[in-house]
Amino acid sequence: MGFVYVLTNPAIPGLVKIGMTDQNDVSVRVGQLYTTGVPVPFTIEFAGSVEDPAKVEQAFHIAFGPHRINPKREFFRIQPEQAIAILKLLHIEDETAKVQLQPTPVDPQSLAAAEQEKKRRPRFNFEEMQIPAGAVLVNTKTGDVAIVVGGNKVAFDGEEYALSALTKKLLSLPYYVSPAAFWTYEGKVFGDIYDETYSG
Repeated sequence: MGFVYVLTNPAIPGLVKIGMTDQNDVSVRVGQLYTTGVPVPFTIEFAGSVEDPAKVEQAFHIAFGPHRINPKREFFRIQPEQAIAILKLLHIEDETAKVQLQPTPVDPQSLAAAEQEKKRRPRFNFEEMQIPAGAVLVNTKTGDVAIVVGGNKVAFDGEEYALSALTKKLLSLPYYVSPAAFWTYEGKVFGDIYDETYSG
């Protein structure tokens, strides 16, 4: 038995680390990844226990191969929800809440720095992103079209939704996901527009 994990780092937006460990304490492994070359600690987005973590990890690396940044590193330019959705489809036992309660070897000052970095990634606003009211957004998975209302709201099928709520509805998911990878505006991925608007 071991664990497959999905990690993000607020100082490395837009990238996800997918890895595995046969250690029972995933937090120890995450602490080991926090080296002098990483500005702030990683955040555990998902951890699932599996009988053959190496096999599952390899399958993920093949599935997301086109989005891998460096073949020698386990970083992928995807949203964490994309990896988590597949893990849940595989009925891998979700141990995330339990793992997040494990003691961490990371010092409190570094954890506080990570939280501060997360706050620098604000909630999106269509106006700030130069996407005007009436603009057409296209869902990359379903082809459905939503019309921007303003703020973070869109209109779809005569009703008004937060974009994350509409994404959940259209993808028939039991949980909310970031809409970043699932919508385009004038052919450009929503997540890329967000990064251009808010990075730095």
